[in-house]
Amino acid sequence: MEPSKPKRGAVHTPEYQFLLTRLRRARIACGLTQVQVAKALRRPQSYVTKCELGERRLDPIDLARFAKVYQKPIRYFLPKL
Repeated sequence: MEPSKPKRGAVHTPEYQFLLTRLRRARIACGLTQVQVAKALRRPQSYVTKCELGERRLDPIDLARFAKVYQKPIRYFLPKL
């Protein structure tokens, strides 16, 4: 019997890692803390942390809200495919 390969979720793809890196960089470039972003999004600080770490999957609406707070176009967060 062959050992099974561990399943890799979509958050582990290079493309999703790119998005997570850009999400953190955008916040830092704006000079905002996770607490400040959470207040702007009307969410708890843990939401921002989980999004940045990939523990919570971002849907397009979430991404649009982050983009608005960071004053970045959505395409800033997406890799060129």
